[in-house]
Amino acid sequence: MKTAVVLFNLGGPDDVQAIRPFLFNLFNDPAIIRVPRVFRYLLAQLISRKRAPVAAKIYDRLGGKSPLLDNTKAQAAALQDVLGEGFQTFVCMRYWHPMTEAVVQDVMAYAPDRIVLLPLYPQFSTTTTASSVKKWQEIAGKQGLNVSTTTACCYPTHPDWVQAVAVKIGEKVDNFQGTRVLFSAHGLPESIVKQGDPYQWQVEQTVAAVVAALNVPDLDYQICYQSRVGPMKWIGPSTESAIERAGAEKKNLVMIPIAFVSEHSETLVELDIEYRHLAEEAGVPQMIRIDTVGDHPLYIGALADVVKKTLACGGAVCSPPQRCPKTFSGCPCAG
Repeated sequence: MKTAVVLFNLGGPDDVQAIRPFLFNLFNDPAIIRVPRVFRYLLAQLISRKRAPVAAKIYDRLGGKSPLLDNTKAQAAALQDVLGEGFQTFVCMRYWHPMTEAVVQDVMAYAPDRIVLLPLYPQFSTTTTASSVKKWQEIAGKQGLNVSTTTACCYPTHPDWVQAVAVKIGEKVDNFQGTRVLFSAHGLPESIVKQGDPYQWQVEQTVAAVVAALNVPDLDYQICYQSRVGPMKWIGPSTESAIERAGAEKKNLVMIPIAFVSEHSETLVELDIEYRHLAEEAGVPQMIRIDTVGDHPLYIGALADVVKKTLACGGAVCSPPQRCPKTFSGCPCAG
């Protein structure tokens, strides 16, 4: 039996010319800008044109392109090695190449007996996992891909994913005295969370599990949110305010990207450069940034386990199953 495993991720521009169309695709997604289609199109044009020069400076620091695709391909290759014979992994990006239309064609050429959709987002959000799944279903239907398909919903507390984060922390930190740990996740508008999006709650579950795995008595830690865009109110506290507070209290910082599993602009530029500069200005004595899990064997093992349990259960797998998003209600088992 042949199984196609489709790894979902955000995507990123592969050269300078791709920056504006990438941004347009992002902001033209109804899961991101929740207004009628005609207004969303106009807003996406406006925002992408305005933000493209700023984004170009960010990607210039990364050699002119996002490293996300290469990092995701490495994760896909590692996962295929673990899954073994009968499995084929495919990388599918939401907002830039390889995009859903092309990947559906690739999967059709492979002619699988079954498909597993696997988000590289440990925590579910309507803006990430649900958006990718909806797009896949739309394009697969149009192109005639009629194969049994199941979706791995989320795995915010999978023990191997949690342990991979703990191991990454241990590679750089062995003494937390005088230190505050900041778990920084990508933010969301508060209105989306109020509509029932479980992302913030699942981030909190991930952090609680990682803190338990670290087993450090009286660990000083805080959850914060980065990458705010636009004038609307976002969930908080912001990573910027958390850094400024730590500086005022003369706390060393350990910065952990808790909702990202591979390096890209939000980690390599926002955390490593912009927030490090802010920390210096705020008077933070020392800041250490923990690497993302990437293709660490524990994380790849977690993904493989999620795939196998999704197939075994015959439906979406959520870990933990509580507060499962309505899109994937009735999960038959926990991941």
